[in-house]
Amino acid sequence: MSEPQRDADPPSGDRPEPLAGATASGRGLARRRRRRWLRGTGIGMVSVLVLAAGAGWLVYRKLEANLTPDQAAMAELERFEKERPTSLVKDARNILLIGSDSRSGEENGRYGRDSGTERSDTAILLHLAAGRHSATAVSIPRDLMVRVPACLRRDGTRSAPVFAMFNYAFQVGGSACTIRTVEKLTNVRIDHHVVVDFHGFKEMVDAVDGVEVCLRRPIDDKDARLKLPAGRVTLNGEQALGFVRARKSLGNGSDTERMERQQRFLGALVNKVRSNGVLLNPVKLYPVLDAATSSLTTDPELASLRGLYELVRGVRDIPTERVQFLTVPREPYARDANRDQLSQPAAAELFERLRTDAPLTVALGDSRTDSDGKGTEKAPTEPSGAASPAPTFSGNTAAEDACT
Repeated sequence: MSEPQRDADPPSGDRPEPLAGATASGRGLARRRRRRWLRGTGIGMVSVLVLAAGAGWLVYRKLEANLTPDQAAMAELERFEKERPTSLVKDARNILLIGSDSRSGEENGRYGRDSGTERSDTAILLHLAAGRHSATAVSIPRDLMVRVPACLRRDGTRSAPVFAMFNYAFQVGGSACTIRTVEKLTNVRIDHHVVVDFHGFKEMVDAVDGVEVCLRRPIDDKDARLKLPAGRVTLNGEQALGFVRARKSLGNGSDTERMERQQRFLGALVNKVRSNGVLLNPVKLYPVLDAATSSLTTDPELASLRGLYELVRGVRDIPTERVQFLTVPREPYARDANRDQLSQPAAAELFERLRTDAPLTVALGDSRTDSDGKGTEKAPTEPSGAASPAPTFSGNTAAEDACT
């Protein structure tokens, strides 16, 4: 008798399946784990975003709070709105930069006794062309003889109109008086103004890790607390302050040379900020913004990060050869050779170019120096008959290297 036939192994498709309950339980557990993981990851990402946004908001609030709006100046300017010049070119901007020699406060007090008055050690009219293809910074000498209008003093009284040195305007009536004086002198509408003091200037230089300048001779100036070798030197904030303020012991001791030194330093600062990638690097930009906003007093429109950002955004792409520096054309004052007066017709031509946003160029070697050390601007020359080219004024650009 043959052996009973054994059942063959069932086909793979017919193999017994695991219990349905066990399968559902395993899959449910996996889904629950996946959901927990996704939920945890999502919460973590949201937490990071919230913390980053919160930190960004705190930084924004801190920088915004640093700025000081000059409400008093704006109120005074509004009082005289009818007599102020009108803007002729919509997108062009004119900004008055004022360096205050205030000794108030612990840091500023290191540079002398606080007499209760401030003078404008430096005044620069910065013209930004429409379309932002160029920027022109025009220094106004502090000893230029000008007509200062009746201004509101800090004690609430009003001064009488006077013919005096330019820096008297800031001394008697602060930024509003200085703006009105510049507008009457140039017939150029001032759209914004910025006031910076000694301490703020130092902090901004230190925030960009110093600024390189080129010295043709070594400097040993006890009054400016400055001792530097010849050649390329990187100045820290304290050294930079002495460098741009020193007058009597550097060069021929004239204010002309000091203004030229200030212009070259500003050109070097522009190059440092650009070459260091400061404007595009938040890590580098924050300390610069913190230092700048902590030391600036501006018109209310600029007294916000948005206002400053809009200003910086418009100028950051201007080529350095189109960032120009010059001093208003002037000559020794007829009644006092130690003072200046406008040199005509060059000054009138410059102001008209700024007012109408017309092109101008600057070049070295277009000025002469009188025996008293004061520079005299030559009137810009234009060929007769042919179309008038952009006039050339004595000055320099941010692209020039003082060592070459």
